[in-house]
Amino acid sequence: MFVQTLNTPNPNSLKFLPGEKVSLSGPIEFTDKTETKNELIRNIMSINGVSGIFLSEDFLSVNKNTEKNWEDIKHIIISFINDYYAEGNKFVYDISTKKDDDNLGEIERKIIKILETKIRPAVARDGGDIKFKEFKDGKVKVEMQGSCSGCPSSTMTLKKGVENLLKHYIPEVKEVIPV
Repeated sequence: MFVQTLNTPNPNSLKFLPGEKVSLSGPIEFTDKTETKNELIRNIMSINGVSGIFLSEDFLSVNKNTEKNWEDIKHIIISFINDYYAEGNKFVYDISTKKDDDNLGEIERKIIKILETKIRPAVARDGGDIKFKEFKDGKVKVEMQGSCSGCPSSTMTLKKGVENLLKHYIPEVKEVIPV
């Protein structure tokens, strides 16, 4: 198996593409190895310097501490990914997640639709994700995950990209705030 790596706008995050399915349950992020029993996630999170893993449909983004160099840990991560799929695993993660949007109002549903259709694909190309958290008093709270979490350019992405797009389609939106 050839695991491709791609740089992201965040120098402390690297995108790994195994050429296989990764998450069958949509995007999910892990920042503590005790959050899962999955062998691959636990192994990668055990590497000294790794601070988080973000899983998407066909890639993993791994975040590291600034003290570590990618050259010191990248080959270990690739080895873990290769071993995991070589053992016959077809995907990394699959836990059905039920979306509970029955309690959401019309504006919240519109915000989520725009995030999922217009913003999430662009953010995913950079190895991350964006999740809707709350809409209140004209303010949209979102959580940046994966490579976008802690990325120096995520503030610019939020203000110039996400905020402008949401304001354009939904006049009630006044500001986008990261949580």
